[in-house]
Amino acid sequence: MLKTPCSYSHLSVISAITQEGRLYFASQERAYTSEDVVEFLKELKRKIGGKLLLIWDGAPIHRGEAIKKYLGEGATKFLHLERLPGYAPELNPDEGIWQYLKRVELANTISKTLAELSLRLGEAVRRVRRKRFVVKACIAQAGFSL
Repeated sequence: MLKTPCSYSHLSVISAITQEGRLYFASQERAYTSEDVVEFLKELKRKIGGKLLLIWDGAPIHRGEAIKKYLGEGATKFLHLERLPGYAPELNPDEGIWQYLKRVELANTISKTLAELSLRLGEAVRRVRRKRFVVKACIAQAGFSL
């Protein structure tokens, strides 16, 4: 029998991908809030520049007051949001990335602590970043043309 301690601690992750096959991600040891999403969007804008098309699901943090305020303060000049239909992970190319990370890059790994999990996840993401063809394949699989 395998015994594991139950705990409410967790690692939350947010990510974005580009048509060029780039993967951006951040993680933290608490749930993401709308305010955190705004900070991630600002970081994307800083790193990518130009106009951004963001295709995302209808998660509550994507509809929060902080997002509405950010858009109302002028973010719509460079950020266009498109919402996916309700529960449709097959249409979300970013979901393909997470499936790949879980089933390939992090397969058969066990982390005893959140710090260890964070380290392993960071290493896995760095490996995927060198495999732009994987990101592009996830985009194509979701039905988007490159």
